[in-house]
Amino acid sequence: MALSLELVPRSKKKVIREMMQFYLYDFTYYLNIELNDKGRFPEYPDLDEFWSRPGRKFPYLIYSDYRIAGFALVDRLGTGEAADYYMTEFFVLHKYRRAGVGKWAAHQLFDRYSGRWKVTQVSTNIPAQTFWRRIIGEYTSGNYREQLELDHGGPSQYFDSSRMM
Repeated sequence: MALSLELVPRSKKKVIREMMQFYLYDFTYYLNIELNDKGRFPEYPDLDEFWSRPGRKFPYLIYSDYRIAGFALVDRLGTGEAADYYMTEFFVLHKYRRAGVGKWAAHQLFDRYSGRWKVTQVSTNIPAQTFWRRIIGEYTSGNYREQLELDHGGPSQYFDSSRMM
């Protein structure tokens, strides 16, 4: 299985916009998200910023055998924050889950953006919590801290990827 990451150019941003519908569908299990009168989920807030703020926001497509398998949205946070990078969104299509695609992509992003990371999950999304604890635990050999985020209502993991290199 050939895996790759592509920093998505503006000309392909529609791919992530369309995939966001599948991502939001998955979130209907955990959050109260409704379809509009056209049968679509609402637009993801500020998605266009991932192409208007270079150096601060990084949209990626994840590929498996040259087929789109998912996406990741990474934010570079400002100074004074508890982390340098934030895994804003991360999505792998169901058919690629449990095949190592998500683990590979997450580890690649952690390596690519060396520094302090924050990854947050929704409190009701237990599968995501299990995934991230395992992935970050393996990546850091258990050297991460977790705290409950009151504003998100879920856990966040914090770690420094520059120590892993």
